[in-house]
Amino acid sequence: MDLEKIKNARTKYIGKNIEYFNTIDSTQTEAKRNVDKYVNGTIIIADEQTDGKGTHGRIWHTKSNNIAMTIILKPNININKLEGFTIEVAQNILSAIKDLYRIELKVKLPNDLLLNDKKICGILTESTTIKDIVNEIFIGIGFNVNQKEFPEDIKEIATSLYKETKLEYDVEEIISKIIENIEKEIEKRINS
Repeated sequence: MDLEKIKNARTKYIGKNIEYFNTIDSTQTEAKRNVDKYVNGTIIIADEQTDGKGTHGRIWHTKSNNIAMTIILKPNININKLEGFTIEVAQNILSAIKDLYRIELKVKLPNDLLLNDKKICGILTESTTIKDIVNEIFIGIGFNVNQKEFPEDIKEIATSLYKETKLEYDVEEIISKIIENIEKEIEKRINS
């Protein structure tokens, strides 16, 4: 993975610091367990996750050539400013794919994206608060980009950009566009 390409995204702070792993249990778990050592806007990226986190305690399968990442934000804002944030993150990802490739994804509330009625992306947003102030937000994103085959138990319900179009996609380009969109979204909320 070309981390420099991601660091050169048009962002002020998201993605300027990246922790990259070939294999990890979960980017979300790593972000939470070592949050104090990571600066605002750090992205944890892995080629493979052995224990990726989905919603409701489900496992998110991750193989290489996909996106498995967690964005760490330290916004120090009132929790009210985060209302509907996960849905906006989903919209930001949808917009990134539409802008880059003219591919129309659909949001399945509250935190999935579908392509041709199959799951292509899952979002897991978690936060830590003290009283009403949000100290940290962990935005976990699993996006099936170039995966060709899926395990038997999910092959009827999961897909990837490659599987639907038979084309290979630039993972770093997708990550860059997503983080540009998400940074605009969080900045809008911080400054509102």
